[in-house]
Amino acid sequence: MSHQKIRGKFWPHVRLLIWQKAQELYQLENAKTMKDDFKGLTATKKELREGGYFQTAKLIILREIWQQKKRLPTPAEEETIKENSILPFKNP
Repeated sequence: MSHQKIRGKFWPHVRLLIWQKAQELYQLENAKTMKDDFKGLTATKKELREGGYFQTAKLIILREIWQQKKRLPTPAEEETIKENSILPFKNP
């Protein structure tokens, strides 16, 4: 009998989003710290894991998916709601 891996619908897609976000976080941090010397090099998966970018990206992506599922506003949407609010919610 040949064993075939059963591919899920959730994790393959989410894993791709996590790696993309981890690479984005890596690029942003390097752009800030290297300033003029920044060359835009991409990191390996090993570097992203060791640097903590994968774990941070995982938390961000899973939180975004959870918020979408629960129909909760993302932090960016919350800021827009506060800025465009008719009633001021500021304490005196």
